[in-house]
Amino acid sequence: MNATPRSGARRILAIVGATATGKTEVGERVADAIGGEVVCADARQVFRQLDVGTGKPTAAERARLPHHLFDSLDLGEPPSAGWYARLAASTCEELFSRGVTPVLVGGSGLYLRALQHGLHAGPPHDAGIRARLAAEVESAGIEALHARLAQVDPPTAARLTTRDRQRITRALEVHEASGRPLSWWHANSPREGLAADWRIAEITFEPGALAARIETRTRAMFDSGLLEETRGIVGQGRREALVALKAIGYDEALAVLEGRLDLPAAVEIMNQRTRNMAKRQRTWFRHQVEGARLAGGGDPQALLAAVREALGV
Repeated sequence: MNATPRSGARRILAIVGATATGKTEVGERVADAIGGEVVCADARQVFRQLDVGTGKPTAAERARLPHHLFDSLDLGEPPSAGWYARLAASTCEELFSRGVTPVLVGGSGLYLRALQHGLHAGPPHDAGIRARLAAEVESAGIEALHARLAQVDPPTAARLTTRDRQRITRALEVHEASGRPLSWWHANSPREGLAADWRIAEITFEPGALAARIETRTRAMFDSGLLEETRGIVGQGRREALVALKAIGYDEALAVLEGRLDLPAAVEIMNQRTRNMAKRQRTWFRHQVEGARLAGGGDPQALLAAVREALGV
């Protein structure tokens, strides 16, 4: 269920979708048409140093139309859904106070959900349990821990792949530290989301068509200076922060710069990782987000009209 609006003026439009679906351009055009302002809902575009490899709106685009939350963090600062929800809520409240409609644009479903529906009370952390589980992964394999998770927390195990080391060990840590499964924490003690008239449109493509767009986008990023941008980040002394982020595109660019991959191999790996991410995004939006789903491609004007009709603007 969407959050209940407190006032008819409190309207939020969200244009979402998997990577490479063209949602940024559509969102900017909607915002321009209605006098709204764009609010970032992308977990990578919030970093100041990451431009080319995140598909961030250009400086010219951001100068033409107000954009918010892009460049909010320095590389190395920790992002989280909670951080995003607090900052985005404050931004939306400021726009509401001016009678302006926020137009959220991005593909980070968890960030969107945190803002719309609120956050759950945080489960505990235990460094000792975490270290022991990490050692068990090395000795027994992550599949064995996934099987254990299926016994103590079937809902969480069902939504995680058997290779998702970080999330499997975190779910087991939560169960051992609290005596309750992670799925219980997700189902209880919700924190309030941002009350507004939420209207959401997802732009979709068939997997084959999206794969072709991803390949075009990857080539464009390398042609537009992804290697040079990555070299500059390393030159600023931020290599370890970049590696820790595990950002698609930047990992591959760094491997090229360090001689661990040639360019064709880097492009193929980046394409595959991006396709995998797009699949996860499509699954998330299909199961977690209530909104209109509109097919991309074809006439841009027709798509814009369809999005505006679906959003009621």
